[in-house]
Amino acid sequence: MSNELQVGQMLDDRFKILDVINRGGMAWIYEALDRQTGRSVVLKVPLLQFECDPGFFSRFQREENIGLTLEHPYIVKLLPVVDKSRPYIVMEYLEGQTLAARLHEKTRFPEGEAVRVVSQICEGLDYLHRKGVVHRDLKPENVMLCKDGTIRILDFGIAKSENARRLTFGGFTAPMGTPDYIAPERVQGKRGDSRTDIYALGAMLYEMTTGFSPYNGDNPYVIMNARLTGDPEPPRKRNPELSPEIEEIILHALERNPSKRFPSAASMKAELNNYSQVSLTGRFKRLRPPQLWKARVPLLPKIAALVVIQIAVFFLLFWWFSHRSHRDNSVVTNKPGVVETSSQTK
Repeated sequence: MSNELQVGQMLDDRFKILDVINRGGMAWIYEALDRQTGRSVVLKVPLLQFECDPGFFSRFQREENIGLTLEHPYIVKLLPVVDKSRPYIVMEYLEGQTLAARLHEKTRFPEGEAVRVVSQICEGLDYLHRKGVVHRDLKPENVMLCKDGTIRILDFGIAKSENARRLTFGGFTAPMGTPDYIAPERVQGKRGDSRTDIYALGAMLYEMTTGFSPYNGDNPYVIMNARLTGDPEPPRKRNPELSPEIEEIILHALERNPSKRFPSAASMKAELNNYSQVSLTGRFKRLRPPQLWKARVPLLPKIAALVVIQIAVFFLLFWWFSHRSHRDNSVVTNKPGVVETSSQTK
């Protein structure tokens, strides 16, 4: 059974489906005509298997509730709809392409253009963070580059609001984010804060200016754990034309310790807007390459420690039983009247 809407179909006597934009992992994305306004909109409709999941439904409602409270030129605008016949979200229709699509077409941005785009993202993030919202899944797929030169931050599916009550459902685990852009503290299972978004933005700026992700690996677990055991390769090693000031900004955003990153998106934007004046601290000189054996086997140190403990316990028990056996034999052979040698028994 499918809950897919067909082109030409009406939804709630208001939205006429014009086209299928995308079928994501959890939802259909449609272009539709809003008959009340006469304008095109975007509908996000959950797939049937997720529509019935209480955990996903809660996240979907949270995404809409958060989105409806936001009003900023660099954040996608959500439209309120009353009396829905099914779960869906209505958003403004934007002409352009995602940052991910642009990176796929042209793997590296000119430095000035990358700075302009990321500066706008910083402005949108600063607004979000001042509203008490952390995106937690910032990535190129969730940034729209509009034809008018502006950007929009999209998709608040796993965003966290400081004012929202945290809900937990048995059997449901919310995703942590996307491996290439997830911050170390999220890998460790922490909820993250505004500096989590700054880390993701640093990873995006790294990719935009070098054509590479900060970390690479055979699978998502290797990629996520690599950032716990080391640092990315210096950006200027991958793109010698990159200015040292932009490299400094990137590495500042990618600090493993959140307290060492930019304290806010506004402070990162300020440095981007005047990056020629950025003071160089030589962060690239302190970079440590990831220890891949730890990244590939992140539990190896714990396993080794467990083996050592088990060996120690084995020898301790062996010594204890041997000592006890020797003591018992001594007690038995020294009792009065006990014959101790075979010659005496004869």
